[in-house]
Amino acid sequence: MRGLGPIFNPQSPQASAIAALFSNVLILSAIIFLIVASLVTYSLVRYRARGRTSEPRQHFGSRRIETIWTAIPLLVVLILFVVTIRTMAFVDAPLNPDRPPDLVVTGHQWWWEARYPNGAVTANEIHIPASKRLLARIEGADVIHDFWVPQLARKMDAVPNRPSYIWLEADAPGTYQGTCSEFCGMQHAGMRFLVVADSDADFSAWVNHQAEPLVQPTSDLAAAGARLFDLYKCSDCHAVAGVSSNVTRGPSLAHLARRRFLGGELPNTPQNIGRWITNPQSIKPGNHMPDQRVAAGDLEALTAYLAALQ
Repeated sequence: MRGLGPIFNPQSPQASAIAALFSNVLILSAIIFLIVASLVTYSLVRYRARGRTSEPRQHFGSRRIETIWTAIPLLVVLILFVVTIRTMAFVDAPLNPDRPPDLVVTGHQWWWEARYPNGAVTANEIHIPASKRLLARIEGADVIHDFWVPQLARKMDAVPNRPSYIWLEADAPGTYQGTCSEFCGMQHAGMRFLVVADSDADFSAWVNHQAEPLVQPTSDLAAAGARLFDLYKCSDCHAVAGVSSNVTRGPSLAHLARRRFLGGELPNTPQNIGRWITNPQSIKPGNHMPDQRVAAGDLEALTAYLAALQ
């Protein structure tokens, strides 16, 4: 994500159009700079003082020259305007689309939630089918965030109570990094997520599995962890069922074991899950989850339960 690499490596028709516009404007700006710099250098050399003490003869006004240097910038601006409008028309989704969105993405402090039409809910890991354009509705739950996947789509503000729409598409299967590009608080820099483009078959299997109801754990340790999950009031903030829930304080933990932990920031292991439960501030300072005072035996059972959420 760091640097300009993803911007110059577009992986969708929309990102390619934006990158082409950016590159063309950059090249045009460089040409204009070289022309102006060359004229200034020529003037400095050609008309430098050569031992004279008086001012050189002045020439006032030239309708032809003034017309030329006015017409050329106007023409350049007009061309840029037309090209930009064409790019915007291709890239932008309609403000009020007639069709329902293919997924709803909501920005929270400091994580991303994705909801699919079949009720599947996931956090910080968004799956899409490759080579298929999806209509995504972008929303904010608390403050203004900004959804941005440089290789796939334009930036789009996630504003509370004011949804926006973008096209989300990937040319080929792969994993693409995204981030929030609008300062939204202490953990703004850590508000990263992944967009995973799957084949049609893999995407269908994934989204259907995500919508499956919770499967009760079979091992005694994980079953004890399920009881502790309720005892410690974890369900007040986190849902564990595979379908939509009204719980939105924290990310859904449905099928947690099958996705990347914290948007790929840490390996998804019981040890890292345990670290997050007992001391989340040491991993992501400023996040809204308080440190949990969990006994060692309870922590083992809780992590076993979360690791069983396949």
